[in-house]
Amino acid sequence: HTIGSKMAEFGASNHGDSALNYQEKELNERLKRLYPAVNEDETPLPRSWSPKDKYNYIGLSQNNLRVHYKGHGKNHKDAASVRATHPIPAACGIYYFEVKIVSKGRDGYMGIGLSAQGVNMNRLPGWDKHSYGYHGDDGHSFCSSGTGQPYGPTFTTGDVIGCCVNLINNTCFYTKNGHSLGIAFTDLPPNLYPTVGLQTPGEIVDANFGQQPFVFDIEDYMREWRAKIHGTIERFPIGDRLGEWQTMLQNLVSSYLVHHGYCATATAFARATGQTIQEEQNSIKNRQRIQKLVLAGRVGEAIEATQQLYPGLLERNPNLLFMLKCRQFVEMVNGTDSEVRCFSARSPKSQGSYPESPNMSPRHGANNSHINNAGADSPNCSNGIVSSKSKPIHNKYPAISSSSSSSSSSSSPSSVNYSESNSTDSSKSQQHSSTSNQETSDSEMEMEPEHYTNGVLENSSTRIMNGNYKHEEILPTDESSMEDSCPQRQLCGGNQAATERMIQFGRELQALSEQLCREYGKNATHKKMLQDAFSLLAYSDPWGCPVGQQLDPIQREPICAALNSAILESQNLPKQPPLMLALGQASECLRLMAHTGIGSCSFARVDDYLH
Repeated sequence: HTIGSKMAEFGASNHGDSALNYQEKELNERLKRLYPAVNEDETPLPRSWSPKDKYNYIGLSQNNLRVHYKGHGKNHKDAASVRATHPIPAACGIYYFEVKIVSKGRDGYMGIGLSAQGVNMNRLPGWDKHSYGYHGDDGHSFCSSGTGQPYGPTFTTGDVIGCCVNLINNTCFYTKNGHSLGIAFTDLPPNLYPTVGLQTPGEIVDANFGQQPFVFDIEDYMREWRAKIHGTIERFPIGDRLGEWQTMLQNLVSSYLVHHGYCATATAFARATGQTIQEEQNSIKNRQRIQKLVLAGRVGEAIEATQQLYPGLLERNPNLLFMLKCRQFVEMVNGTDSEVRCFSARSPKSQGSYPESPNMSPRHGANNSHINNAGADSPNCSNGIVSSKSKPIHNKYPAISSSSSSSSSSSSPSSVNYSESNSTDSSKSQQHSSTSNQETSDSEMEMEPEHYTNGVLENSSTRIMNGNYKHEEILPTDESSMEDSCPQRQLCGGNQAATERMIQFGRELQALSEQLCREYGKNATHKKMLQDAFSLLAYSDPWGCPVGQQLDPIQREPICAALNSAILESQNLPKQPPLMLALGQASECLRLMAHTGIGSCSFARVDDYLH
């Protein structure tokens, strides 16, 4: 009986916990939707009444959302109030909360409103300076004064009173049972707290800070104000400077296209607008190649390409090199890096495909069966690139060998030879190399016929031939056929030799970490990067483990961006396109507006103009 009752208690407890978790999740989602510009790490939103910031005649219950009066209630000296846990952030733009009258008690002397930190809590809201309230017994509004002004109807048991603070024009209005009562206060100061006050026994009210849907349609009111702010922005006077601004915008677009490797588009745009492109076309294409490799999960090849095309770049940037090597290890676990792919004729589709992402990330087929499948006993399985002309690259850091089966690459990473195909048949590659330069058209080199993001073709991948890109559909479009061939993901594509190579690579990565530590001192970022990467091996299912998000292809993007910026910087070109700097400055400006209490920042979000 005892065991049964304990199990029942445990079950009830678990059910209660899951219900609370659901409510918390629902609250978070609603607040994020209502106040997307608010950063709660810096300025938390009010979510409940404060057990510390109240008069002692106030009692709290039900997760500090219910307020009841527990004083004598003889006269106004027995009034008691409570403030919310946090002030209303200016970045809300428009803030709203509701209070339901559970019981009006003896006399219904209840006040709902706002007050600043430090205002006396032994009073109803509105009676003191920087305090504002709407009272239920007479329907009056009180603005920092003991004398009220006629405002709205009285309210009693069962009514829902809402309080809306407009931080754009610093006004406040109330609602009763879903209907607006009009402006109550103007010229409000910043940093006010939701406040409620009670004065007679039996008075009970419940607050809703977003825990439940509101009775009043606050989102419709927000839409009106968002449209007003957008209209103000669109009507900004340009006047005689139109031509000057047009040129500036064209420069922003042109430099953005070049930065992300949209070579053909950038050339066409420059021609149409009379712009000049600072970077040579070959340089743009080289960066595009390297970006494609990283975003496809073929980091080893990207490192080799970088070392050949930009000698000394990674040696001068040890932090970048280490980040790339850590990512290469992660891609080995994924089964997408050529170091492990060369041991297997086919790796699982699910490990290399690039899923849709909220940021319109490129999707790359990193696991084509006809690339990098030379096998461990091929003459030179160096990151899956067959090359008879590889040149050694001298590096001050301990080389992480490209393949355990390649004698020439054991002492230094082998280079990528763009004069040869990534085909496993070297004789066919050599025959092709003599003619393909003449045969390959500019459009084939650019790969820009359809969908692009971040300078990379979206729906297809490529193989490199004679320094040019040839279109190759790597991922079949029929999902079911791909699923049949690979029912589940496996470590290193499920190949034992590949797993052993990954472990060996891990040891070499540890040695590189130790050397960098000796030369430059301890680096907490490196330590965590390495720890997270190695932690993947502690789980039978790395993709579903607590650190499994590393394996998500979207995690390749920051590394790709860092490498691209470093290459540009090494060529004395801007490492960030001016368009991104302008967006960053706009975002920072909005953040500063929020800090200084300018509520319109809430409806002028940069993201609204990027979609």
